[in-house]
Amino acid sequence: MAMQIHIASEVGKLKAVLLHRPGKELESLTPQYLNSMLFEDIPYLAQMQDEHDMFAKTLQEHGCQVYYLEALLEEIFADQNVRSTVVEYLVGASPLFSPSLKSIITNHLEESSPRQLVEYCTGGMLKSEVDDKVKEKTLSYFIRDSYPFYISPLPNLYFTRDPATIVNNGVCINVMKTEYRKRENWLLSLLAKHHNLFASTRIHSDYSRGSSIEGGDILILNDSCAVVGSSARSDVWAIESFAKRMTDPIENGGEGLKEVLVIQIPITRAYMHLDTVFTMVDRTKFCLFPDIEPSLRVFRITRSNKGNLVINEEKSLKQALARALGLSSVEIIRSGGNDNIASAREQWNDGTNTLAIAPGTVIAYRRNIVSNENLERHGITVIPIRGSELVRGRGGPRCMSMPLNREQV
Repeated sequence: MAMQIHIASEVGKLKAVLLHRPGKELESLTPQYLNSMLFEDIPYLAQMQDEHDMFAKTLQEHGCQVYYLEALLEEIFADQNVRSTVVEYLVGASPLFSPSLKSIITNHLEESSPRQLVEYCTGGMLKSEVDDKVKEKTLSYFIRDSYPFYISPLPNLYFTRDPATIVNNGVCINVMKTEYRKRENWLLSLLAKHHNLFASTRIHSDYSRGSSIEGGDILILNDSCAVVGSSARSDVWAIESFAKRMTDPIENGGEGLKEVLVIQIPITRAYMHLDTVFTMVDRTKFCLFPDIEPSLRVFRITRSNKGNLVINEEKSLKQALARALGLSSVEIIRSGGNDNIASAREQWNDGTNTLAIAPGTVIAYRRNIVSNENLERHGITVIPIRGSELVRGRGGPRCMSMPLNREQV
């Protein structure tokens, strides 16, 4: 029997999660591609893997079952029909103009084992890997651009939060903003369609009108309300489409969200997603990067009796959250406390990007000392993990995890 996929909270005890262990795709990073591949620096892969392994071990020690994206893909790639779909997609989505080269790469992929095919999906394919198979050399063989890949790698894939999001008992296949991440949501759609882990899960795809929405901008408050960030990575059209789909009872098996709160944050790389500046850490407590507070705007999206979306601006973030949670008030914990320098420095190192594994218990990077101590002063238990290499991709524990199941709060 397939495990129940269900997320109706940000802080319920985390029972199952999807991770991706950083792999050879990180060894594809070179200085000239750092910006386009969304990295600040070139990580040391061996240490990065050690840090990620400790992250996974920490989750397991607290009763969370860890599934690995690459292992699940290898399982479904054992099916020949799925393999054919993958090969066709990889070749079709790559800028290959020579018919003979397309044929060579197609044959090369078809001859690969399921594990090798997973590695091509995640780590890409270097041009040098198939050079010895090219017999008929066209001009493009002798004169070609400096980009070394026929199939691009996915160095951001260890941020499994972004390409898909579980909302109640459905999985939303998101649309990535940048070209270097677009294959990620396609891989998650393959799992949703073909792996028995998702057998009883409703799939929401092709709902965003082609505009982008990423999982780092989606927080699940409870079974009736989600919070979505209007950010550098999630467009307003996609957010509105998300709200329309998630509040539609027909699309959600007779149920659905009652409302969606939209938080507009500054459009800048430093705050690429809502969860880089705002996360939920307990039933009534949230962590917020204070520098953005003056510029925040909050909107509430509901449905009218006729089924149309109704959008209203809220008076304040605190009031909107309290009302959605059915509480008289909520507490906003400002990262860095009253130390503006520490707050800004630690936000850059994902001090606000906490992952709640139970009410009032979060995983956070150990390096964010001031922010972690401030959380503990407000009654939050912080489980620190190392992340000096993991953080180079601009993401923290929440970014690196796609929750599959949480207990009800």
